[in-house]
Amino acid sequence: MKKILILPGLVLLSLGFLHADDASYDGLDTSLSNLARTSDAQSRSICPENPTGEKGNAAKAIHGAGEGAARELGQGWKISPCFSVKAHTTLTMADIDGSGQIQQIWMTPAPLDKTRFFIIRMYWDGETDPSVECPLADFFCTAWGQFKQINSLPVCVNPGSAFNCYWPMPFRKHCKITLENLDDSDMTIFYQINYVQTKVPDDAAYFHAQFRRENPVKTKGLYTILDGVKGKGQYVGTYIAYGVHNRGWWGEGEAKFYIDGDTDFPTIASTGTEDYFCGSYDFDTNGQYTDFSSPYSGFSVIRPDGHYESQTRFNLYRWHIRDPIRFTSDLKVTIQDLGWQSGGRYLQQQGDMASVAFWYQTEPHQKFPPLPSHDELELH
Repeated sequence: MKKILILPGLVLLSLGFLHADDASYDGLDTSLSNLARTSDAQSRSICPENPTGEKGNAAKAIHGAGEGAARELGQGWKISPCFSVKAHTTLTMADIDGSGQIQQIWMTPAPLDKTRFFIIRMYWDGETDPSVECPLADFFCTAWGQFKQINSLPVCVNPGSAFNCYWPMPFRKHCKITLENLDDSDMTIFYQINYVQTKVPDDAAYFHAQFRRENPVKTKGLYTILDGVKGKGQYVGTYIAYGVHNRGWWGEGEAKFYIDGDTDFPTIASTGTEDYFCGSYDFDTNGQYTDFSSPYSGFSVIRPDGHYESQTRFNLYRWHIRDPIRFTSDLKVTIQDLGWQSGGRYLQQQGDMASVAFWYQTEPHQKFPPLPSHDELELH
């Protein structure tokens, strides 16, 4: 029998390599399993108390919305908790140089019922066309101007109007985030953008979110969530705000993913709207719609109040976190607007459909379709 000689030096060398690998943790992709690991990443935060995110620069304001309340206490006592965004102006919320990743965004906009008119945009690495362009309400899955609690992994909406986002958003050279107020009245925004300065992996793609709305749906029975994507990446989520224009059950439509050259037929198709959003049988229990909010999907109902809020409307979200839709060259996403009519026949509907598509891809990205006008964004 042959003897195997193990040299102590080689064992130590191997252990040394393992230790070196462990020490190279970049501070990204945090979870309970790696929270104990140290990193050279540097934590930073931007808010009205520290608009630049500079180290040691928070809570230094001497003028701001809270200076009257703090007049007896002075600097360091909540002088600048929020900003006012004047009508038809844009606030630059973040302007960050270097390499890093947005890890969490919290904000509270006011008034809540006008958040369709507040447009968030995100630009990565000096691009001129935004990778994110979306009404604030829809980006946080709350399009109908009413509070609905959301308990999902990447998006949480908490009482009373707290919008939270945990989508990881890497950048290599620069990050810029703006908020435009399209309304005729001023708005108030409380916000905090938490990020880390660190090296970003070479294979990390850029976060994108695109809003669309058709009221009514232009092509009978068919709504396009996303089209014209060119590049390599993965589709990670869908939000739809749906207003039904017909009686009866409205959600028989299939979601379809046309991947890498698909034309007439997609590679992936769901079996129905409620099925794609991880529900079943009309979201119905005991003859009623049933709201739910879970880590990966959710559904909520805006019910009529017997007065001016005369229509039943719906919020639906579906996150492809455990099952991202991967593409290497191009992607198109559609959903059918499909209900029922007499004789057990499908009905091609033309409802009020607004959506946000969430995905990651390599840059450059294709320019987005024009954002709908103020009147086209308005809730009816």
